[in-house]
Amino acid sequence: MMLRALLFPLLPFVGALFLGAAAVAAPQQARPNIVFVLADDVGFTDIEPYGSEIRTPTLGALAEDGLRFSNFHTAANCAPSRAMLLTGVNNHLAGVPNIPEMLSPRQRQADNYQGVLSKRVVTLASLLENEGYHTYLTGKWHLGSAPDQLPSARGFERTFALMDSGADNWEQRPYLAIYDEANWFADGARTTLPEDFYSSEFLVDKTLEFIEDGLGDGRPFFAYLPFQAVHLPVQAPREYTERYLGTYDGGWDALREGRRARAQASGVIPPDAPMVRMQTTADWEALDAERRRFEAKRMAVYAGMLEAMDFHLGRLVAFLKARGLYENTIFVFTSDNGPEMRGPANPHGAIASRMATNLGYDQSYERLGERGSYNSISPSFASAAASPFAYYKFHVGEGGMRVPLIIANVPGQGRGQVLEAFSWATDIAPTLLAAAGVEAPAGRFGGRPVLPMSGKNLLPLLRGEASAAYGPEDSVGYELTGHGVLFQGAYKARRHAPPVGDGTWALFNIVQDPGETLDLSEEEPERLARMVAAYETFEASHGVLPLPSGYSQVGQLVSNMVLARLREPLLTFLLTVLVLLTAAGWLRRGRFP
Repeated sequence: MMLRALLFPLLPFVGALFLGAAAVAAPQQARPNIVFVLADDVGFTDIEPYGSEIRTPTLGALAEDGLRFSNFHTAANCAPSRAMLLTGVNNHLAGVPNIPEMLSPRQRQADNYQGVLSKRVVTLASLLENEGYHTYLTGKWHLGSAPDQLPSARGFERTFALMDSGADNWEQRPYLAIYDEANWFADGARTTLPEDFYSSEFLVDKTLEFIEDGLGDGRPFFAYLPFQAVHLPVQAPREYTERYLGTYDGGWDALREGRRARAQASGVIPPDAPMVRMQTTADWEALDAERRRFEAKRMAVYAGMLEAMDFHLGRLVAFLKARGLYENTIFVFTSDNGPEMRGPANPHGAIASRMATNLGYDQSYERLGERGSYNSISPSFASAAASPFAYYKFHVGEGGMRVPLIIANVPGQGRGQVLEAFSWATDIAPTLLAAAGVEAPAGRFGGRPVLPMSGKNLLPLLRGEASAAYGPEDSVGYELTGHGVLFQGAYKARRHAPPVGDGTWALFNIVQDPGETLDLSEEEPERLARMVAAYETFEASHGVLPLPSGYSQVGQLVSNMVLARLREPLLTFLLTVLVLLTAAGWLRRGRFP
């Protein structure tokens, strides 16, 4: 499989020489093909077009052929983002206010708190399939695993999908004791992975297979490719990791500063944008040499995993070019949220290392990131991945919610530019529908009532016909486990609930100050009051529920695991609980050791 991957970039030339002109110049449909690529837990400056040191030439080329968004936001964790991206409806209305693993039993009593995609919304895939598109999904679904919740029941014609929040990238095994197994489904039925599986390679292989199989009838296709990279466990082939050995020896503070400078130079943040140093960032110099060496390799594996993802995405691009389909294929690339920060600060600590061992994972330096090993990055390097922003995944700072967005090959759009206008996760579905000439549902679809899309069509932005998709008084609200956000114009009101914050509101101008370094609440109290009132209206109209007393993200995860895993072997079960409770204690103290 790896040899095939190395030869794939030669496809355009092989196709031209051996397949003949007919294979290279397939007829062009009037309607565009669509490839929607969703990375997992990729931070704002994790890819080259946004200031990264990680080599991502495929994404760089797509950015040159298209446009980069510098003010695009998603939910702060995965399933809620996926719900909005695929339906154009706010995640609270779409039935996914949080990942199901973190919902409390009391919350689950409400219809919109099931953590799976509601029947009240219709997916982009269903709408495109209804208009004659082939629809394919290869990768992470995480929006429900009951028969009527599978992607094959929500508009996808061909699927090879992971139901869980994550899984091993080398073999069919769960990455956490929450799951009995890694739950993969092919075309609606449980399936098994091949022996030579590596996630990024295999998912592109299946995408190519699906597209190839459907080319004969001349119908356009919609291919949704949600990669596992770079979700836990962070794993990469050795040859990719080795390219970054030594790159991160200077530590996380140096990386955060370097990325900010390159992001400024590339135009995705203002040239004078300040940033704060997160209190969860450890002192690099206080670590001994062996620990610094290990931490640097953790990040090298992360970089290798991203480069591997980009390489295999490049195989898809080469395939489409070889078939004469690239110019008529719209590409969208983004991430579901900011970088993951729940990897233990010291994976060799007694609890974390024992947990990995009992799950059958190796954490030695030599094997880090390879088959059978478990790897992650800590809050310190996660802060660098989100540079220059504050916070990360599961938090409502910009680091958790502002992510890269590249859109390429929309007819009439500009090329190589940066769009500074605010945009939101619900905007992707209506934009792609408009590009395909498909009407959004008007109250009913498939014989049932459905909610209207609330997102904006971004085509006028892409084509230079408008400078903004949202007016200065338009509001976008968002909530996650008591954390609240309201976006309005250049401003963002933000509330972090305990233990991360004190539950009070702060106000930032995220156009001038995307790092959220200057709280304007005392300078502009009237603006803040109006925005908080708008947020309260959002909560009421979207069915946002108050948190149960004593709720915490990690604590609820532990509680749900206890209910689901009572038959777990005692030692592994107790160690899992201990790890999660320890993490909860770290969060209460506001630091990770």
